[in-house]
Amino acid sequence: MPRAAAAAWFWCLFPPKNGYISRMKNMAPHLFSVVALASLLTPPSLPAQNPATNPAARMSLDNAWLARHKGFVAEAKKGGIDLLFLGDSITDHWRNSGKAVWDKYYFPRHAANFGIGGDRTENVLWRIAHGELDGINPEVIVLMIGTNNSDNQDPNSVAEGIELVVHNVRAKCPASKILLLALLPRGEKNSSFPARIKETNRRIARLEDGEMIRFLDFGSKYLGPDGAIMPDTMPDLEHPSEKGYQIWADAMESTLVKMMK
Repeated sequence: MPRAAAAAWFWCLFPPKNGYISRMKNMAPHLFSVVALASLLTPPSLPAQNPATNPAARMSLDNAWLARHKGFVAEAKKGGIDLLFLGDSITDHWRNSGKAVWDKYYFPRHAANFGIGGDRTENVLWRIAHGELDGINPEVIVLMIGTNNSDNQDPNSVAEGIELVVHNVRAKCPASKILLLALLPRGEKNSSFPARIKETNRRIARLEDGEMIRFLDFGSKYLGPDGAIMPDTMPDLEHPSEKGYQIWADAMESTLVKMMK
C-alpha cells in the first residue's frame, strides 16, 4: 500500500484527540482525493526479473570475452558449420582436455565449438542476440548451459534461462535440431549441487518435443557405486578429463547419428 494511503487509513483508525480534529474532518474529503490520485499514479510492484533470462555481456578490463564472441561471429560468417557445440567451460574444454576425442569424432563432421568458460544462460542469450548464430544452419546444435547459474540460483530460475536459450536458438536456426544435454554432475555428493542439478535436469527434460529438440542425460556415467563423481572422469568435480570427454562422446554418438542427416 502506498505511504499516503497507509497514512489515511491510520488517521481513520486512530483519529487525533485534540482541537485540530474538527479542522481535519473538514479537510478529509480533500485528503482522500489526494490519496486516491497518489494510489493511481503509484506503479504496481513488479516481480524481480530472473537474471538467467536477461541477456548480458561479460565485460573485463582486457575484453577477452568480447574478443572470443567476435571470433565466433566471424567463424559463423564463414559458414560450413554442420555441427555446433554451444555452452560454457565444459564445452569450451573440448579444445584442451577433450581435443583428442574432438578430433576423432567431430572435426570430420565440420563441427564448431562456441563454448566460453564461465558463461551463464544470460551470457549465451546475449551472444545469440549479437550474431553468433546469424546465417548458419547446422544440422544439429549441441547445447549444454546452466551449471554456472546453479552457483547462486534455484533450479526453476536456471531452467527458465535454459528454456529461453533453447527458444532463441530455435528462432535463429529453425531448421537445426537441438540436442539439449543435461547438466553434468558437479561437486561433492553431500553438497547442495547434486539435488539442485537433478531438479534442473528434471525441468528442462520437458523441453524435448520428439522432433526438433532431443534431451539427453548421461550424468550417471560419471558417478561411482557410492554416487560420488569418479575423480578420473572429473578431477575438479566439474570439468571432464580426457576420459570424461570420451564418456560424453560415447554416450552421445548414437543419438547424434540419428539426428544428423
